[in-house]
Amino acid sequence: MSVQLTVVALLTGLLTGALFQFLNVPIPAPPEFPGVMGIVGIYLGYKLIEYVDIGVDILETLGM
Repeated sequence: MSVQLTVVALLTGLLTGALFQFLNVPIPAPPEFPGVMGIVGIYLGYKLIEYVDIGVDILETLGM
């Protein structure tokens, strides 16, 4: 993971969040910390399954 890319992503998010607040528009993300932690949990769960290399190909299971 690139630290530079992470910093640019964080700065982009900060500027976008500031713009949404400045324009008094609700952000398209959970506005409360538990909601943000839910998104972090989804990401970590995805990475965990990717790391242990298990899963089911649903389209293949359905014959598509």
